Amino acid sequence: METQRTRTYTWDDPLVALEKAKALTGLEYIKQMHAGKIAPPPILDTAGISMFSVKEGDVVFLIHPQEFQYNPIGSVHGGIITTILDSAIGCSLHTVLEKNTAYTTLEIKVNFMRKITHKTPPLHTETTIIHRGRSTALLESKLIDSDQSIYAYASSTCMIFNLS
Repeated sequence: METQRTRTYTWDDPLVALEKAKALTGLEYIKQMHAGKIAPPPILDTAGISMFSVKEGDVVFLIHPQEFQYNPIGSVHGGIITTILDSAIGCSLHTVLEKNTAYTTLEIKVNFMRKITHKTPPLHTETTIIHRGRSTALLESKLIDSDQSIYAYASSTCMIFNLS
């Protein structure tokens, strides 16, 4: 029985997308990324996650749990779960930012509620902006299945800053 698996992927230079971001509102930028007009960040393909839908204040990400995302105990690594939640939080915040404005995660807290394996159904994020100030924002995101069962929950504080 063959046990070795192979996974190959490519990505575009992320600095090209960053330059385009400066001239667009956050919502325009994320919508163009979702439409394939701007390349997504390499972390999405690396982690095996995808952008599913975009609306102001909530960018939905999708994950089909797979073996290459596993940790040593046979479940999806907490870093992958944190990555999808952090991506949803950051991109959701980005949709309410003006031109030439960006964000970074100051802190994130993740609660892992259920084991995730390749047998787990596809999961998606649901994100809410709790508070958006001039320099910081507080958001939360859930990783859920189609029955609304929560697999992980995150709350995060992000710093908002000018790109100039």
